[in-house]
Amino acid sequence: MKRIGSLLLLSICAGAITLGAYKLFFENQKFAIVDSTEPGTVFNTSLTPTSAKGSGINEIDFTVAAENTVNAVVHIKNVTKGRTANSPWDFFYGSGNGGSQRAQVGSGSGVIISSDGYIVTNNHVIAKSDQLQVTLNNNKTYDAELIGSDSNTDIALLKIDAEDKLPYLAFGDSDNTKIGEWVLAVGNPFNLTSTVTAGIVSAKARNLGRNQSFIQTDAAVNPGNSGGALVNTNGDLVGINTAITSQTGSYVGYSFAVPSNIARKIVQDIMEYGSIQKGILGINTINANSPYAIKEGLNEIQGVYVSGVEEGLGAAEAELREGDIIKKVDKIVIRKFPDLTGYLSTKRPEDVVEVTIERDGDQFIVPVTLKERQTLIVPVMGLEVKNLSKEDMKKFDTKKGVKIVGVPETYRGYGLEGKVLLSVDDEEIGNIQDARDLFGQISRYGKTSITMIDEKGERERLIFQ
Repeated sequence: MKRIGSLLLLSICAGAITLGAYKLFFENQKFAIVDSTEPGTVFNTSLTPTSAKGSGINEIDFTVAAENTVNAVVHIKNVTKGRTANSPWDFFYGSGNGGSQRAQVGSGSGVIISSDGYIVTNNHVIAKSDQLQVTLNNNKTYDAELIGSDSNTDIALLKIDAEDKLPYLAFGDSDNTKIGEWVLAVGNPFNLTSTVTAGIVSAKARNLGRNQSFIQTDAAVNPGNSGGALVNTNGDLVGINTAITSQTGSYVGYSFAVPSNIARKIVQDIMEYGSIQKGILGINTINANSPYAIKEGLNEIQGVYVSGVEEGLGAAEAELREGDIIKKVDKIVIRKFPDLTGYLSTKRPEDVVEVTIERDGDQFIVPVTLKERQTLIVPVMGLEVKNLSKEDMKKFDTKKGVKIVGVPETYRGYGLEGKVLLSVDDEEIGNIQDARDLFGQISRYGKTSITMIDEKGERERLIFQ
C-alpha cells in the first residue's frame, strides 16, 4: 500500500515538472507590457442610444404619412386636340380642306391644397391643354379649370368644383428639410394611381440649368409622378415632384422637386395678383465654373460673389459693391448661387431681407429692399422689353404685353422699337417674365410669329424664320 502511494506521489511530481518545463521553454508568451509613459489604445465611442431593432429604419413609420397623402394626390389628364392631314393638300394648306382632329392625351399628378378644390401641379403637365380632367383617389372625375401657371418654376394652379369638401395637404417649410431626412413621393406613375415610394433628401438647392433651386431625392419618381407630392414622415408637403435625370426616361436614382416654399409663393401670387411677383436684389454674379472664376479662385468661395450691382435696384441703394460676398440672407446660409435664388424665389417686391456681407475680411448685415425688374433682354431674338407703365397701358389701350425698348442690329429694319409685344406663337404675354419664358421656348431653326400693336391701335403680325 505504501508502495502504491509513493508511486502516485512520484507521478504527480513528474507531471508538474514536465508541465512547468513546457510553459517555461516552449509555449509562446501572449502578453504585452504597457509602459507607464505610453498609454494604451483609446477608442472613441458614441453615447447615442442604439436600437435593438438594428439600423433604425424599422423605427420609422411611413403608414400615417402615406394614408394622409394618397387621398390628397390626384391623377391629371391633359387632352390636346391636334389635326391630322387626310391628303397632301391638308399638309400644305392646313385642315380647312378636310383634316381630322385627333386627341392626344398626357397625364401627370397633382396635389389638393385646399378643401374647396385648388390643386397644384407642374406647368409642363398642363401645358397647351384643350381640356383638363382630374381623377380623385376615390375614382371620381372632374373637369378642371386652369387658374394660372409659371413656366419658370414649373408650377401651375388648377381648380375643380366637387360636391363635398376634399382632403388636402398643408404646405410644410421646405427650408427646414435636412439632407438625409426620410421623404415619400406620392403620385401616379405609368397611370398607376396612389403609388408611394420612399427615399431620403439627397441634396438641396440643386440647379438644373434654369437658375432654379430643387430638392434632390432618391425616392423613385417615374413618368406620371410629375406634379405629385413630396412629403416628410409627418405628412407635411415639402415639395412638388418635377423632374428626373435619366438617359432612359425612367427612374435611375435621381429625382427633383420644387421646394414647397417656392410652390406656395407661386400659388399665392396667382391667387392674389394673377401674375408672379418676383423680387430681386439687383446684383450681377460670375459663373463659378468659368475660366475667369477658376483663375481668380472665385470657384472656391463659400457664398455668392458680387461682380456688379444694377442701378436703381435694392442692392445699389444698400450700397453693395463689386467684390462683396453674400454669406447669408435672413437665416439662410448661402453657399452657392442656387441657395440665393431659391430663397429669393419665395419673396416679393418691396420685401426687406437681411443680407450678411463679407467685405475685406469683415462681415456685417445690410437690409436690402427687393424690387421688381422692369426690363430684360429676351432669349434668342435679343429684344429688350419693359413692363407696361400706366401711361403705356392708356396710350396703347391694353393691359397685357410688354413694350419693346431695344432692338439688336439684326432686326433693326422691322420697325419693332416702341411697339407693344402682345404674343409669341399665339401665346399671350403678360409681363417681361412671360416674354422671357416664351422666347426661351422657341427654336432657332423654326418659324416664330410675334403679334404687336402700335399707338394707333393697329395690330401687326410678323413671322421670323
